[in-house]
Amino acid sequence: MVAAGFFFAGMGVCVKLSAKEGYSLAEIVFYRSVIMFFIMLALVHWRNVRLATPHWRWHVKRGVTGFCSLSVYFYAISLLPLATAVTLNYTSPVFLMLMLMFFRGLRFNWGIVFALGLGFGGVVFLLHPSFEGQVLFGASVALASAVLTAMVYFDVSGLGRLGEPTARTVFYFSFISTLLSLAWVVFSRWNPITFQGFLMLAGTGVFATLGQLAMTRAYSRGKVLLSASLTYTAVVFATLSGVILWGEHLGWMEYLGMALVMASGISANVSIKSKN
Repeated sequence: MVAAGFFFAGMGVCVKLSAKEGYSLAEIVFYRSVIMFFIMLALVHWRNVRLATPHWRWHVKRGVTGFCSLSVYFYAISLLPLATAVTLNYTSPVFLMLMLMFFRGLRFNWGIVFALGLGFGGVVFLLHPSFEGQVLFGASVALASAVLTAMVYFDVSGLGRLGEPTARTVFYFSFISTLLSLAWVVFSRWNPITFQGFLMLAGTGVFATLGQLAMTRAYSRGKVLLSASLTYTAVVFATLSGVILWGEHLGWMEYLGMALVMASGISANVSIKSKN
């Protein structure tokens, strides 16, 4: 999971660098999806994973939700400091907890109240004192990506309950994302691919795929709560990357907010695990 955190932070760096190179959001999402699709195509062939499934409606729903989550998240990265965008996206366990309460009967308890309070406090500290219009808009986009990410986790959980193998689920996600991003990018302006641009766009796809595979292995082989807690290493790697590459120095209130969001996510995962 630490490796997954590193790869996801690397993906965020490549997304931000690609945006600074002038590539549109549609192009970044498209190249990321295409690269991931061909890697997963090779993987399912190597593992002899059958692609036929009776649960194609679930895969379509997960693919569309995942595509929207990915696009909104990349947009948030282009608007905010990398560490801030990543941290706000990692409020997703709190939103997942609320979805499980409403749709799967997760019982309300004081652990949930504690997680919600920590998450809200973390967001407030993370954004203070930068309550400017552009920052608030970027924060809203990042929180929207967190809600969509929680919906993705909810759908992936449902596919797992149906017995769908992970490789098949990730393959259909990459396939649907490729189709949707292709339809999007056709109506966008294509930018020429420079050598540096190629490295950044390719890095987005490779880091994203490695992160997905490492995260899947961690959840399948390790302790779920430990794995969920270690997902927040991505915030640490993103913070270090922002400081080194762009000089994004955060104040003590921002660091406190990040710590509260991490604690909120861990608390939410504990509440979900203890009640399911």
